[in-house]
Parts: sequence; C-alpha cells; structure tokens
Amino acid sequence: MKTNLLTILSRGFILFSALSLLSVSLMAFTNPQSVMDLVQVNLPNTDAFSSIRGVYGGVGLTIFISLLYLMRKDVQLGLIFLSMLWGFYALSRLITIFSEGSLGAFGTQWLCIESILFGISIILLFLHKRTLAVNY
Repeated sequence: MKTNLLTILSRGFILFSALSLLSVSLMAFTNPQSVMDLVQVNLPNTDAFSSIRGVYGGVGLTIFISLLYLMRKDVQLGLIFLSMLWGFYALSRLITIFSEGSLGAFGTQWLCIESILFGISIILLFLHKRTLAVNY
C-alpha cells in the first residue's frame, strides 16, 4: 500500500475518532445528564454534574485536541494512542461482563464498536510499521 494512501487513511481514522470523542465531550459540557441518559442513570447533585462535565467533557476535549495534534505531527503515535484508548474501553466492558454479568444493549453495541475501532487502529499501526521497515 502506498505510504501516502496509508497516511491519508490513518489521518482520516484519527480525525473520525477525535470527532466522535468531541461529540460526547460537547454533550457533556452542555448537558451532562444527556450523557448519563444513555445508560439510564440520573445525576443526583451538582457534584455529579461537575464530575461528568470533567470526565466526559474536559478529558474528552483534551483527548480531542491531543488527537488533532498527533494527526498532524505523528500519525504512528496517534494510532498507538487510539489502539490503547479503544482497546482499554473494550477491555473495561469485558471486565464488567466477567465481574457483574452481561451487558445491556448499549454496552454490547459499544463493545462491538470499540473492538472494531481497536482492530482498525492495530491494522493501520501494523501497516505503518511494515511500510517503515520496507523503506529502510
């Protein structure tokens, strides 16, 4: 696969991931309860609202900005970061299955999505490393 095409695909994947995380971040900043409605949890007080804004909003925005930087400056490092991010998201759901039992429809859907995104990031990373090895 040509290096330029691989770089374009990788940057597109990083951008897609960044925008996905940004959408949740913005939702958390504007209405933290809407994020928790996805898993049918009510936020009982301002500390809970603040925590959701911080974790999903603030951390999500930090990850978004970091991914934009990596997309431009170090695509391979961006793919390493995304493989860890999506992989650990999927792992956390698997731990939940073994610790607390089966996931509902939301968790199952996201386990599939996160596993696919993890797989894509690993494949792109492998192709990058292979391309670099061939070019030396």
